[in-house]
Amino acid sequence: MDKRKARDNWIFAAWCVSVIAMFGSLYFSEIRHYEPCVLCWFQRIVMYPFTIILGIAIIRKDYWISFYTMILSAIGAFISAYHYLQQKLPAFAESTFSCGRVPCTGEYINWLGFITIPFLALTAFIIIFVCSCCIWKISKEVKTS
Repeated sequence: MDKRKARDNWIFAAWCVSVIAMFGSLYFSEIRHYEPCVLCWFQRIVMYPFTIILGIAIIRKDYWISFYTMILSAIGAFISAYHYLQQKLPAFAESTFSCGRVPCTGEYINWLGFITIPFLALTAFIIIFVCSCCIWKISKEVKTS
């Protein structure tokens, strides 16, 4: 496969993941009426701009945006991982700060005993990070050739 076409596929995949994550979080809050905790809001603050940033990058063929999406997705993954650990490990739950009206340790969903909303966000951030790394690597190869 042509490297330029592969870059298009990776950036489109990252954008699709961000759109699915955004609509998924809106579904949980607006349709299911699950009130987000503070850490959920932080994850949304990081995730939602990806839909716009990556969408514009697709249109403009701006693959160097992957540098910034790598950084943002790593930050989002860190927040999601911390939130997930608070939900699943008692040691983290005990040291948690007050999250406001909704506790950060609450689990609205718990599919298969381990899939919670922060786990879904973590998965999305990891996929976007991997896609961004692939775009970055291919872009460096295309530039040098």
